[in-house]
Amino acid sequence: EFYEQHKIRRYGFHGISHKYISQEAQRILKTESGVKVRKMITCHLGAGSSVTALLDGKPIDTSMGFTPLEGVVMTTRSGNIDPFIPLYLINNLGYSPQEVDEILNKKSGYFGLCGLKDFRDILKQETDKSKLCYQIYLRSVVKYIGSYVALLGGVEAIVFAGGIGEGSAKFRKEVMVNFKFLGVKIDEKKNKQQATIISAAKSKIKVLNIPTNEELMIAREALKVIK
Repeated sequence: EFYEQHKIRRYGFHGISHKYISQEAQRILKTESGVKVRKMITCHLGAGSSVTALLDGKPIDTSMGFTPLEGVVMTTRSGNIDPFIPLYLINNLGYSPQEVDEILNKKSGYFGLCGLKDFRDILKQETDKSKLCYQIYLRSVVKYIGSYVALLGGVEAIVFAGGIGEGSAKFRKEVMVNFKFLGVKIDEKKNKQQATIISAAKSKIKVLNIPTNEELMIAREALKVIK
């Protein structure tokens, strides 16, 4: 009823970026090996972060939902929490719905954990809170990638984009360390040099670092409509 009458559903966000980087990854890998990738996971990681599972170029799941609040921990958004928490804050602690909205969207995430909003500052600081924040964010991304590997029944390519995904070699490496059991091998030199393909030649899964270009994707989509 809510779905049909009130449009409450999983919309997902960052779709323009996920579409661009997945198409770009297909183009690059086809040029390199002549093979089209069927199972891909794209990670748009920045102030807002989302992870998407794609099968044959089409998204079958994505971490953001009815709003951009769902999913991994973000700059000021909480990401996934127990759905009862907002009700508890309202019914037991006396917060208004507007205050809960403010807390979950603007006072949580990195900011709520360590008081910082810029991921570069979190990487620089060596406080217990900044270290904890980093580990929580890392874990949330790893959990989504892992769940999508299971959902897809394997993965052939994992793509990073967004300010954090493109900018932090350390983060990319530490995410991928968790998937050594799948045969992922990162080329340390290429990763540090921000190369496009950062996986080693013997890696069973291709790992890419692709700067997103949402403006170009919008232009391409607009051109389709005009034609």
